[in-house]
Amino acid sequence: MSTLPPGLRPAPPQPRRSAQPRPVGREFRPAEKPVPYESRPRPASRVLRAARVGRAVAWLSPADRRVLWLYLLTRISVWITAHGARWLFPRGSDVREAAPVLAPFQQWDANHYLRIARDGYFPAGTGPWTDDWDNREAFFPGFPMLLRAVHVIVPSWTAAGLLISFVAGAVAVLALSRIARAYVPEDADGRRTALFFLLSPCAVFLAVGYTEALFLAFALPAWLAARRHRWALAGTLTALAATVRVSGLFLAAAIAVLLVLSVKTRRDWRGVAWLALPALPPLAYSWYLHARTGDWLAWKHAQERGWFREFHTPWEAWRNTWNAAFDDVHTTGYAAMFQAELAAMVVGLALVALLVRYCRWPEAVYVALSLWALGTSYWYTSVPRATLLWWPLWIGLAALSLRRPWFRTAYLCVTVPVCALVALAFLTGRWAG
Repeated sequence: MSTLPPGLRPAPPQPRRSAQPRPVGREFRPAEKPVPYESRPRPASRVLRAARVGRAVAWLSPADRRVLWLYLLTRISVWITAHGARWLFPRGSDVREAAPVLAPFQQWDANHYLRIARDGYFPAGTGPWTDDWDNREAFFPGFPMLLRAVHVIVPSWTAAGLLISFVAGAVAVLALSRIARAYVPEDADGRRTALFFLLSPCAVFLAVGYTEALFLAFALPAWLAARRHRWALAGTLTALAATVRVSGLFLAAAIAVLLVLSVKTRRDWRGVAWLALPALPPLAYSWYLHARTGDWLAWKHAQERGWFREFHTPWEAWRNTWNAAFDDVHTTGYAAMFQAELAAMVVGLALVALLVRYCRWPEAVYVALSLWALGTSYWYTSVPRATLLWWPLWIGLAALSLRRPWFRTAYLCVTVPVCALVALAFLTGRWAG
């Protein structure tokens, strides 16, 4: 027997277990390889979404994508300016806290559109017959109606307006670049024209809750369709533009001239019927205002009461604007705005003269009607903003820069600081003085 203590004795050998028999009826299968993620079947909804995105990307050419990239960069610059404005230029010298993020965009006409979308045109029986009326019927219903619809998804009224302008501005700049390619083949992707447009002095109004971006999102594709003789589409888009601004009627007149100049056979006159479509939105709006106020031209009379847009001869309007700009009757802020009005009017008159010289009759009609509407008030109002709607101006400047390479540098050196000043004036509440 072993004399080792029990704890140090080796363990007795264990009997060997026999191999377990495989269960009968169960087939041995090797482990399956993991299926790669890309090869797994995707839900039908995801497949449809991917297909839609693919079609949208395919619809955009490389030139379109370059223009959209430029558009996005300029939007970022506006947002940076707005962020700096609420910190560096507060309302008051003893402010210790910056204004809310969207506060710089809640200025001037944006508040009119917000109130119309939220409360309607005549809330609680108020109207032109009440004291302190804000003359909101001067603004056409297209933008407020869309703002109310987007507000269902976007809780903030201001953010909803900014979203509308952001999407509409992208559509507008794409359409402008495509029109530019037809007018100026040397501007192969239209990016030069888009650059002149997006860095124009009043470009900030394309990024805020104003109507310029939405109007151009309808007007420029309408002009593009008209140049391709797609009169039904052109008339429909122009009608939508006329719900946003009365300038839609000026566009309809220009498209009518284009149709007349392009008629070659009797069959070509069939498109004339579609050009009556843009008159329906202003007529419907006038009918609505007449039903509420008894005045068919209530929107025009509201502009007269609130913005001195009663009719004056062009030379009277020029004289009154000149006196307001240089006779020390207003503060420096207001005087600077009137000086900008005069400069924009000169640019518009020069543009019409050049369009007539080169026999661009449809474009000349469009700009001339705009100048007539703006230049026959007591004094000029909103002419610099209206330059955004004159697409021949930006195409012409791009063409000039291609012939004179130095012009592009000179243009940017002048307009970029002016653009920044106008943006700061608006974002800090000093646009109208």
